[in-house]
Amino acid sequence: MNHPLPPSAPAREVAAWTGAPVRVGLVGAGPWARAMHARMLATGPETELTAVWTRRATAAEELAHSYGSTAAVSFTDLLERCEAVAFAVPPAVQAELAPIAARAGKAVLLEKPLGPDLAAARKVADAVAEAGVVSQLVLTKRYHPQTRRFLRRAAELEVTGARSCYLHGAFLGGEFATSWRLEHGALLDLGPHLLDLLDTAVGPIARIRGAGDPRRWIELTCEHTNGAISQASLSGAVRLPRARTRIELFGHGDELVYDTADIDHEECWPVLRREFARAVRSGLPTEVDAARGLRLQELMAGALDDA
Repeated sequence: MNHPLPPSAPAREVAAWTGAPVRVGLVGAGPWARAMHARMLATGPETELTAVWTRRATAAEELAHSYGSTAAVSFTDLLERCEAVAFAVPPAVQAELAPIAARAGKAVLLEKPLGPDLAAARKVADAVAEAGVVSQLVLTKRYHPQTRRFLRRAAELEVTGARSCYLHGAFLGGEFATSWRLEHGALLDLGPHLLDLLDTAVGPIARIRGAGDPRRWIELTCEHTNGAISQASLSGAVRLPRARTRIELFGHGDELVYDTADIDHEECWPVLRREFARAVRSGLPTEVDAARGLRLQELMAGALDDA
């Protein structure tokens, strides 16, 4: 019997934010910074977008002006204007600048992957750990109520095997067909999302075998420490009506299905913003932090060795 998750229920009432907003500086002014980061951080009340910086000064000025913020004249200037830094830049740029922010004592809101390769990702995670600052990953789906229901239900199952996919056509053209995505492909861009969910829902992944071309289609077979086997299909170069993320868990009980076709990703941003602000104020990061990002990068590096 197929047991899909129920539709999303209305978000539970949460206590009003009464503290001072966390002052966040944004690095980046590209498509994702415009579509999500700036809007999310400026909405508040948990955060305040205090400054925007990018190497393209005009782009930083335009984005900052849209939200009543300030364009920083340098990365150093940005650091002086905030207590936390959000990154919406290619992995290589994040890997260069995030350690500097961490060593300056700033909490960091990081994109996935942490870096363009494992060595760069390790430098980010090590800098965060050595500085003792709060870090959090923008693994979008982790902040949706439906994902959290899925993970809670999965924890109650004895999973034998799983099938999954994350597919879209953004690499075929448009704003998100960026150079780093076209170079590295779906594994670095989409892989962190799917591997994070499989590693959590099925059990820790011990080994991955990969086949295919990450720039077109890559297939992963994951061996989990509990003996379960999962498969993951990843592509950003297939034409679909909408992006597709689906996980099917099989075992001794009924099948459990997670499908994002009908979820509204706008529900993720208030949760992400509040949890980041709470982590900064408490000094206690969530489980989806830089160390988690390094774990995912290690898994992807293993898959690339076989692909």
